[in-house]
Amino acid sequence: MTGSRTEALHDSAKGLDERPLAEAAALLAEGQIASATSVLGALDNIVGGAGAMAQTIRVGGVLHYAAAGSSGLMAAADALELGGTFSIPAGQIRIHMAGGLPVGVEMPGATEDDAASVQHAVSGISSRDTVIAVSASGTTPYTLAAAAAARRRGATLIAIANNSDAALLDGADHPVCLATPPEILSGSTRMGAGTAQKIALNMLSTLMAIELGHVLDGMMVNLRADNVKLRARAAGIVGQIAGKDRATASAALKQTHGFVKSAILVAAKDVSPDEANAILQETEGNLRAALAQLN
Repeated sequence: MTGSRTEALHDSAKGLDERPLAEAAALLAEGQIASATSVLGALDNIVGGAGAMAQTIRVGGVLHYAAAGSSGLMAAADALELGGTFSIPAGQIRIHMAGGLPVGVEMPGATEDDAASVQHAVSGISSRDTVIAVSASGTTPYTLAAAAAARRRGATLIAIANNSDAALLDGADHPVCLATPPEILSGSTRMGAGTAQKIALNMLSTLMAIELGHVLDGMMVNLRADNVKLRARAAGIVGQIAGKDRATASAALKQTHGFVKSAILVAAKDVSPDEANAILQETEGNLRAALAQLN
């Protein structure tokens, strides 16, 4: 074993294979819970990183998620949700995963050592962009190469790793160290480390959306309603904020072609869709500010 915390043996793992499965299950659950709390020690850098992501979106830059293996899956899961949850334009999101996003059930491990392949993928990074680089060990060659490219090109770098001395954290604008305990299954960072990474990534993107004015009172006021469930959710959000019934909310959404923020203004303040859009443009899409202006 190396000196890496993510490769260390857990104190309670001795004889794991001889224990009753119920006892092993309890240990696994406790390991996940303990890992989740590591995020509390990284709040300042998560907040700073979220602000940088919001600024990138404001100025028309691109969010680049770069990772390999299970860290890549965590990063991709967050990136893929940004369009539907917050209507972040697809042109402002890139996923760089070693070996590409898997389309089958196999995810080759050797691709994480391919530092050269990421160079072309990130060649278009600019100083307006933010790179979110994720690696449990903090030593993955593919991810380190992406981070190095970000620094060379003047992009903002958010680095997420689970070892405090990780090379990935060096030189990052927002180093997010998630000091998770050793895994119950040594080195299986898809477990505790991956759980902490997912929490941190979800926090980064949600805080970014709050900063952009895409959240009001815990509701996703910039969601993209492109299925039955989300259209019902959108109508509920419009009705809740505007103080109107479902029929009025649905009618407002129809007038605004499903744009939730505009529909709220139409339903709540009896303005036209064009007036609603103009006010939102003045407030840079901040719904609370738009409602206050109409008051």
